[in-house]
Order: sequence, then structure tokens, then C-alpha cells
Amino acid sequence: MSIHVLQEMAGCEWDNETGEINGYQQYGYNGEDFISLDLKTLTWVAPKPQAVVTKHEWDRDKPRTDFWRSFIRERCPEKLKKYLMIEQISWPKRDPPSVSLLQKTPSSAVSCHATGFYPDRALMFWSKDGEEIHEGVEHGEILPNHDGTFQMTVDLNVSSVPEEDWRRYHCLFHLDGVEDIITELDETLIRTNWVKPRTLTVLIIPAVVCLVLVVMVTFGYMVYKRRKNCRPPSAPESIAELSETLNPPT
Repeated sequence: MSIHVLQEMAGCEWDNETGEINGYQQYGYNGEDFISLDLKTLTWVAPKPQAVVTKHEWDRDKPRTDFWRSFIRERCPEKLKKYLMIEQISWPKRDPPSVSLLQKTPSSAVSCHATGFYPDRALMFWSKDGEEIHEGVEHGEILPNHDGTFQMTVDLNVSSVPEEDWRRYHCLFHLDGVEDIITELDETLIRTNWVKPRTLTVLIIPAVVCLVLVVMVTFGYMVYKRRKNCRPPSAPESIAELSETLNPPT
């Protein structure tokens, strides 16, 4: 017994800015394209010789062709606009996406991180002098946020980039319906949690000096107190005082 698979796929695309509508209606057989409808000529296209007979038959079947033309150009876009309107009502107005530069250490790659965008069909890449580059660039996956938006990261290895050439590099984020966000590779724009070692030294030195002063003051006070306790009694200033000392009252 042999198993064969027939696949059917139909859909439409609507550009909400230009109003342009495109679509497709096609069939596949055993994983390969079999026959499809050309919306411009309203005729069927047979990429395989086995589909030529079906093409001639369906070209004569005007009701079939008219049905799919109406579905792709009218019914499908109407449903698409309806779903889009429901989605806009269901989702509150969001803030525009944000793009920032991140770096763990001075020797690690600089990450261009975009977050808060929707839908997930966004593009982001690094460019040099306005041209997209691929060498030294690593693209991360598009990940979901807790609020239904998405985030993505593209890393640039800057270990071989001279500092004087940094301003020739830019990160570009593109999302339909949103103005492109272009971020220059600028050291002052990079956010990092890394703490420079000299900053730690500045913090430690005052602490050591303060400890030394505390020890010195404590030691001086102890010496002073010990000397005070060991000081001999002062001599009597008069004979009467000496008499009182030798013959205390009873």
C-alpha cells in the first residue's frame, strides 16, 4: 500500500498603507508544487507535466476560478481587516520599541538590544559605512516579553575594531509601521555593569586610612590614660596640709 499526500494552501496579504492586495491559491502533491492560480491572468499554472491535464480542465471551469479570485481579493482581505481591528482593540497602545547598546566587559562583544516591539517580524543588523556586515556579527533569537511584546539582540565583536573607527558602525532596527531606529557605536552610549578596578582602589584607600587613624587615636588614648594613672601624687603646698596628711582626723 502506498500513501500519497495532497496539500492545499490559500491566503492573502493586505498592505494597510498602500491598500495593495496580493494572495495565492496553490496545490502540492507529495511535497512538491503541483498547480497554482495566476491572479493576473486568472489562469492555472502547471509546473509539472503531470498537472497539464488538470490545468486545461480548471481553465475551462470558470466558476472555480471566479470563486478563488473572489476569495483572495475580497473575502480574505475583509477577514484580515476584521482580525486586525479586533487585535488593535484588544491590545492597548504600546510605547515605541527601545534600542540600547550593552556590553559585559571591555573585551566582550557589544550587544544591540531591542525590546518592546510587536509583532515579532522585525529586522536588526549591524552596518559599516551604511552597508550591512556579517563578519563578527552574531544574531540572537527573537524572544517574548511578559507583556506580549518581543525582544532581540545582535552582537558585534569589537575586539578587532579600532576605536577611531567605532563611529563608522551603526545598529539598525526595522519594524513595519515604525520609523527605523539607528544607533551609532558610541562608547558613551554603552550600558554595562562592569566596574573598573581603579574605582575600587579609590574606595579602599580611604577605608584603610580611616582604620589607621582609629588605631592611632585608640593607642594614644591608652598611653595617656596609663601615664595619668601612674603619675606620683603632688607635694603638699603647706605645713597644715602635710599635717592633715600625716594625722588624719578621727
